[in-house]
Amino acid sequence: MFTVGKQLPGTLGRTGVLSTPHGDVRTPAFVPVGTKATVKAVLPEAMAELGAQALLANAYHLYLQPGADVVDEAGGLGAFMGWRGPTFTDSGGFQVLSLGAGFQKTLSMDSTTATADDVIAPGKERLAHVDEDGVTFRSHLDGSKHRFTPEVSMGIQHQLGADVIFAFDELTTLMNSRGYQIESLARTQRWAERCVREHERLTQERADKPYQALFGVVQGAQHEDLRRQAARDLRPLGFDGYGIGGAIEKERLGEITSWAVSELEEDKPRHLLGIGEPDDFFAAVEAGIDTFDCVSPTREARRSRVYTRDGRFNLLQARFKRDFTPIDETCDCYTCTHYTKAYLHHLYKAKEYLSATLASIHNERFTVRLVDDIRASIEDGTYADVKADVLARYYAS
Repeated sequence: MFTVGKQLPGTLGRTGVLSTPHGDVRTPAFVPVGTKATVKAVLPEAMAELGAQALLANAYHLYLQPGADVVDEAGGLGAFMGWRGPTFTDSGGFQVLSLGAGFQKTLSMDSTTATADDVIAPGKERLAHVDEDGVTFRSHLDGSKHRFTPEVSMGIQHQLGADVIFAFDELTTLMNSRGYQIESLARTQRWAERCVREHERLTQERADKPYQALFGVVQGAQHEDLRRQAARDLRPLGFDGYGIGGAIEKERLGEITSWAVSELEEDKPRHLLGIGEPDDFFAAVEAGIDTFDCVSPTREARRSRVYTRDGRFNLLQARFKRDFTPIDETCDCYTCTHYTKAYLHHLYKAKEYLSATLASIHNERFTVRLVDDIRASIEDGTYADVKADVLARYYAS
């Protein structure tokens, strides 16, 4: 399933090939996010043309709408969305718990005491409650009540039919106490064991379907001993690969990630959940990460922000009204080879939907290409030079 290629000297980084029933993924690789079986505002054909090797969708959102059974009946996620390549689905745990606590990137769990473990977003109502068996939550769409357990998450992801699926885990925040982190980590381990058992059962029950690789998720927040212990505890369960998840201090991303990776098998793939900035890619690659996913390229595009080799800028700025050059003259995407900053500025000012499409195509191409360049630089021995050049230019201002 995973073949290790060339090592990055002095680091945990490497190249590799992740083999799936729907094709190979050469790593390191960026996996664009198509949350609801669509990369927002972009056709699947365009995602293939810009170099995306795989796409990731979300179990929580597809469970709520249109329903995992609908996707299953359509022939699985790829067939449903018209994407022929490999697919990933996350377990739904992030959305169940983060939306339930009123946060997005900052997560909070339930607690019986009014401490940091009980924090929710200001002005929000808690929509998710954790217990030993799973999570009870209310839909962010209509307030209806639902229940996710490890078994339910596995069932949903098997119906979605992605090539890579993730174990259901409990996410914590940097605000949670160490005591709660320990309690949560033990619960996530028990959930992981249940996920493995249910995955094995469903794989046998659905033997006519392509095999789905199950990744365990390493939690532990910012605590080195907990991260290492979590990784060691997951190894005997026989996962096909691993996701590194939970709260990670950006400034220590490489350090914290490396704690977990150094405890995992070298011949299994590692995926870092929710990473999308250039400096994060380099830090994560050096820490041994093989694949990444993030919504940033399309989210930033909808907000009129685009990436270039010289940093990120906002196309709504007045200086672009008569700028008849492409977003990035070094970019080979369809947007940069056909349209100007002046045209996109006009689209955003006129609130035309095409603005998000064109900017998303560029941002996804920029991100995919950056990680492709990192992979190539490991192969040809120019990694240090590529890293220095990319970071110096991108963060110059």
